[in-house]
Amino acid sequence: MNKMNANFKSLLEILLISTSLGLSSFGGPVAHLGYFYNEYIRRRKWMDEKSYADLVALCQFLPGPASSQVGIGIGVIRAGVLGGIVSFIGFTLPSVIALILFALILQGLDVANAGWIHGLKIVAVAVVAHAILGMAQKLTPDIKRKIVALLALIATILWQTAFTQIGVVLIAAFLGYLFFTENSDGENADLQVPISKGFAVLCLSLFFGLLVLLPILREVTALHWIAMFDSFYRSGSLVFGGGHVVLPLLEREFVPTGWISETDFLAGYGAAQAVPGPLFTFAAYIGAVMKGWQGGLIATIAIFLPAFLLIFGTLPFWGSLRRNPKIKGALMAVNAAVVGILISAFYQPI
Repeated sequence: MNKMNANFKSLLEILLISTSLGLSSFGGPVAHLGYFYNEYIRRRKWMDEKSYADLVALCQFLPGPASSQVGIGIGVIRAGVLGGIVSFIGFTLPSVIALILFALILQGLDVANAGWIHGLKIVAVAVVAHAILGMAQKLTPDIKRKIVALLALIATILWQTAFTQIGVVLIAAFLGYLFFTENSDGENADLQVPISKGFAVLCLSLFFGLLVLLPILREVTALHWIAMFDSFYRSGSLVFGGGHVVLPLLEREFVPTGWISETDFLAGYGAAQAVPGPLFTFAAYIGAVMKGWQGGLIATIAIFLPAFLLIFGTLPFWGSLRRNPKIKGALMAVNAAVVGILISAFYQPI
């Protein structure tokens, strides 16, 4: 009974603190990491600085919203899987609610000719270009990784299908595993994680299984909900480097198909900039435009699900994975390939 009370108290504490951060954390993923550091590490001392740095390093390696994954990871280390879920809900729900409400209000307005929309077109192109350029400099510093990025760019421009992106990532991982083995380090301490390795393997299997299975189900069933879930899930699975970089992937998935107009897409981007929390909650707006508040919730679950599966699946293994040069080589090549995928998605600017 005492243990149950202690667990409930920990979960409630995580919810209250993460919600306060979700209501006040403006400024993008780097700023979010600063908020987390000040609140969780310096003020509350839930983790030591070395463990926090190790967690941030893991989330920088993984695709998905890095700041959200760090928040989930802190919740997991504090109170297990439920702690991670509660931490995510607190940090993300305020901006999800705000963007769903904005989408529902926008349906009754004519924004097609609004001057601020035309300004957003220019701003969005500049912001995304800057984000991709920063990624390219960081993730493709040598000739081998530049070649991987170039090949990924060519493949995804020539064959624009849901399967191409997944195939490119898998091939890049295989090539990186074979050839990118020169850089390895193990300078950070292992994290103490209250997740079993069996559960972690299940999460990783589910991550890769959905990545392959959802496009197949999409083709076989032709159901709109499955197609929508697949598009958001794949976008959340392939993005490195922060929320701005997800824009070209989401634009490619939803604007050319006619699910959302370019005008509505850009209006939502402007709203997402104005609310605190992770920019990935832009998905909630897109889902709400297409299918009402239910669509907003489904889109949020779909785009963040890869982040959950990856952080749950890798935390227990991170110490040993970082010291394995072949695994690190595979991650390096995948990072480079994703740069090429993003450039190809950005090829037809918003």
